[in-house]
Amino acid sequence: MNKFNRDIDNQTICIDGETYSKENINDLKSDDEALNSFYSSIKSFLNEWWKKDETILVHTSGSTGKPKSMFAEKTAMMTSARNTLSFLNLHKGDTALLCMPMDYIAGKMMVVRALVGGLNLICRVPTGHPLKDLNEKVTFASVIPLQIFNSLSNDSEKIKLMNIREVIVGGGAIDAKVEKELCGMPNNIWSTYGMTETLSHVAMRKLTGSNRSYWYRPLDGIKVSLTTESTLIIDAPEICHNRLITNDIAEVNCLGEFKIIGRHDNIINSGGIKIQIEEVENRLSDMLSFPFMITGKENEKFGSIIVLLAQCEEESRDEIEEICINVLPQYWRPKEIIFIDKLPMTGSGKPDRAAAKCIAKEK
Repeated sequence: MNKFNRDIDNQTICIDGETYSKENINDLKSDDEALNSFYSSIKSFLNEWWKKDETILVHTSGSTGKPKSMFAEKTAMMTSARNTLSFLNLHKGDTALLCMPMDYIAGKMMVVRALVGGLNLICRVPTGHPLKDLNEKVTFASVIPLQIFNSLSNDSEKIKLMNIREVIVGGGAIDAKVEKELCGMPNNIWSTYGMTETLSHVAMRKLTGSNRSYWYRPLDGIKVSLTTESTLIIDAPEICHNRLITNDIAEVNCLGEFKIIGRHDNIINSGGIKIQIEEVENRLSDMLSFPFMITGKENEKFGSIIVLLAQCEEESRDEIEEICINVLPQYWRPKEIIFIDKLPMTGSGKPDRAAAKCIAKEK
């Protein structure tokens, strides 16, 4: 049975082989400038954690609007950490890779899991290639889809990824091609569902092995249901005092598991036809070889129109238009294609839907 330490005053943390407490955490330093800067963000969080305050300030990523701040209860964060540790059967002394920025809940919760579960943190400066210089044996890692994609593109990093027993992937949707490549991996790789308001994930679905699934399984103490508009409702009383009604359109099965169809605020009403952005992107993902996003733009005739943002050269216009004709229903086809140098992304690696709308509006 897992043993968890929820006594904040008596918690210690092992970071890159050294154990620290609230008395000596400021001794955490490195000669490497980039790592030392990352250490500083970890120290800042831990100094706040070990204060007597019952809450701590966290920030949302701003993937669908302006980022916002909220105060999270430390006891609820520890409950979330316990749920993950139990679900993945992690124990004291297991190693955990911290390669996420401390600005957002994903990085903060990796540290809380280490505090509660006695995990040994191995720190890498957050980059697109967190496994590049990793030589230590890792039991558990939390990454974003971009980091998974990059690791699969490099043979050495791919082997390292396969040797991590438990990998959770959050912060955005996983590309269908990437998910297909992951399914044959020998380790446990999980897609997670959650948000800042739920203090990281509240459900996971397996991407590897014979028991991989398209359905998210809620963690202990979490129940889900649907509104009349088919958006997901989350009941997690030990983490969120209030029932959380999301903007995610979902299906719930008889086992209480769910799968996400798209976001309610990502529906574009074009000429009376309601079009889900994610469904359009899914249809095109296997056909387009470059990064792209679908967004909407106000239009006098149709109300709104579909716009495709393409991170490629304009010479690809004819190819894109032909693919759209072949794979998309008539009303789903982009009325405009905008070529840009780089797709808008949030600091946590999610598509920045609000910025995408602004780009479409300005062009």
